[in-house]
Amino acid sequence: MSGMSESVMSGSATHRSGGLRDLGLLVGRIVMVSLFLPAGIGKITGWPGIVHYLAYLHAPVPFLAGIVAIVCEVGVSTLIVLGIGVRLSALVMAAFTLGTMFIAHRFWDLHGAAMMAAKTNFFKNLSIVGGFLVMASAGSGRYALRPDG
Repeated sequence: MSGMSESVMSGSATHRSGGLRDLGLLVGRIVMVSLFLPAGIGKITGWPGIVHYLAYLHAPVPFLAGIVAIVCEVGVSTLIVLGIGVRLSALVMAAFTLGTMFIAHRFWDLHGAAMMAAKTNFFKNLSIVGGFLVMASAGSGRYALRPDG
């Protein structure tokens, strides 16, 4: 009989920890894109400012790069918050963030305080890429419109 109650207790503990895991995945999804959604909205409302900025940074095809930034920051981030295609969306955001590191945070081309600021942002973005890779591995959890893991 004690084996049965251990099994029931262990199942209950697993259910509780699964609920915490799912809640953590939901909060994590929201926090991970909290930087991107307002930035994307700012790019929309400040258009064509992003195009000029990307041209200044010598980004390839600045107009198209601006559109890609908005689609990722607003569209893909919204999918992540809603829990739709989280694994693929997280991979897209990891790739997008990696790309921004090499376009906007080229610390190796700078000196002094500007170099330090760009280097900090470069490695912050690298950390964000890591978070998106964890998200892609973990999936959405159950608090999602289309749960995927």
